[in-house]
Amino acid sequence: MAKIPGITSSAPKGGAARPPAKAAPAAKTAAAPETPKKPFNPVLFAREVRAEARKITWTSRQETWITSVMVFIMVLLTALFFVVVDTVLGHGMQALLKFAA
Repeated sequence: MAKIPGITSSAPKGGAARPPAKAAPAAKTAAAPETPKKPFNPVLFAREVRAEARKITWTSRQETWITSVMVFIMVLLTALFFVVVDTVLGHGMQALLKFAA
């Protein structure tokens, strides 16, 4: 790039433009007026709750039963796993302590 006397470039060498300098903060702008809060209407609230409750899809008894059985099986398998690990580690510690004595 040829340099022309009297003209300077403000762009950095990478070609990316430098962000413009921030202007001095202007006087504080007037705060937006707050919208008035609507009064609580219990009847309307109850209607909205009923409308939302109608959208809920509940699981069937069979689906709940199957899920409960699966959770119970997983709890038993996890308990069995920890009993085995605890027993193996206990025997290992006993053997190590007998060896050290």
